[in-house]
Amino acid sequence: MLRATAGKLKEKLIESLQAVLPILGIVLVLCFSIAPISPSILLCFLLGAVLIVLGLMFFTLGAEVSMTPMGERVGSAMTGSKKLWLVVILGFLLGFIITISEPDLQVLAQQVPSIPNIVIILAVAVGVGIFLVVALLRMLLGIPLPPMLVGLYALVFVLTIFVPKSFLAVAFDSGGVTTGPMTVPFIMALGVGIAAIRNDRHAANDSFGLVALCSIGPILAVLILGMIYLPHESAYVSPVLPEISDSAELWQLFQVGLPTYIKEIALSMAPILLFFALFQMISLKLPHRSLKKMAVGLVYTYIGLVLFLTGANVGFMPAANYLGQQMAALSYRWLIVPTGMLIGFFIVKAEPAVYVLNKQVEELTDGAIPAGAMGACMSIGVAVSVGLAMLRVLTGISIMWMLLPGYAIALGLSFCVPKIFTAIAFDSGGVASGPMTAAFLLPFAQGACIAVGGNIVTDAFGVVAMVAMTPLITIQILGLVYQLQKRGALRRQSQLAPEHAFDLLDDDAIIEL
Repeated sequence: MLRATAGKLKEKLIESLQAVLPILGIVLVLCFSIAPISPSILLCFLLGAVLIVLGLMFFTLGAEVSMTPMGERVGSAMTGSKKLWLVVILGFLLGFIITISEPDLQVLAQQVPSIPNIVIILAVAVGVGIFLVVALLRMLLGIPLPPMLVGLYALVFVLTIFVPKSFLAVAFDSGGVTTGPMTVPFIMALGVGIAAIRNDRHAANDSFGLVALCSIGPILAVLILGMIYLPHESAYVSPVLPEISDSAELWQLFQVGLPTYIKEIALSMAPILLFFALFQMISLKLPHRSLKKMAVGLVYTYIGLVLFLTGANVGFMPAANYLGQQMAALSYRWLIVPTGMLIGFFIVKAEPAVYVLNKQVEELTDGAIPAGAMGACMSIGVAVSVGLAMLRVLTGISIMWMLLPGYAIALGLSFCVPKIFTAIAFDSGGVASGPMTAAFLLPFAQGACIAVGGNIVTDAFGVVAMVAMTPLITIQILGLVYQLQKRGALRRQSQLAPEHAFDLLDDDAIIEL
């Protein structure tokens, strides 16, 4: 048992190093060349990187052992009850609970001073709860995803007309912020559990799409609050840049932040654990061996998130902000666009929930959609996102000039690609915009905005929204390539052995033909 666990931890450590070392290398090259930073900030960044590597290692193992099996068991039990009213009530409660559990929601609430924090938190939680019910009903009733997405995003963009322009970036950021490392593994596993009960050929396709719909709930909730409260500004508190004189002060800096996240993650995980415990007593009745394994996995998850968030917020955030200021202060400030793209390409690999999505996609498609291809498409999408975000910082272009055509392209593609790619693509948007985006890319954009004298609220905020948008396009383009390859294989096979041509295609492809 111990040998197996040690082997797994070693495997996860290697994966974590592969995810974080490229970011570390890029930042160090910048620091020792065109964007020098103080030794204090550099040391904080390096220690933060160590904590992030260890945090990712524990989190990915913990999510695999605990969060994913928990979500699958709950989803199967909910669907197996055959009671629609029970699915609706439990789905809403689950969506509400796991959203309140999301650490990044507190950060979102603090960005809008004219709306009480508790109002934003409750409104967003209700939004996710409602849309999780909508997503579950879509799965159970077999409703196609593309028409739903078109209708819901049309409603979102209509509401933007009635909301103050300075509030739009924060509203769209909320969709990515609230689908983070606590929410995504559980919600995605819930979809897999529900799909496992269904026996029809569309069940696997419909197991994706829950995160996609749950990401819309917060945007609508925050836009509606904007119409009610009419906030004209959002808060921006620049991160405190550390000044340390020795290693003891460096450790003291992290020692002060660590208890905050120990408490925060404990409060975040408690509602989910309580929900699962009640479900276990009433319905699941899993054997003690399974529960013990999940309990160990939850400990790993807890340790991982505490280390990860401490490293990201205490170590990475100040470094990113200062680096952004240094880059944008250069005489050739345009260099921040390709630099941001390069950082964005690699940083998505360090998002905790991205690992969960890629692994689940590969398993459910039996390797037809490799995790490597998924990762590459998400990296390209995020690179484009960050490049566009940096362009906004330098020019002050409104975020709507990018979101409107971006979502129009994504929604148009949804009618041209296999259904599973649309569901995966829209899930990936919420997954890609996690704590690494909030802790590194957003401060990087804010620091650059300070240096160029721009409006931080309208020009720097919106990075999360951009990161959530572009993977919708790149992964659906992957779907188009996949579809063309299938058809090419069919043509080649039909020329050689016509009677076996259809063996290469799945049911959806045959129907399309």
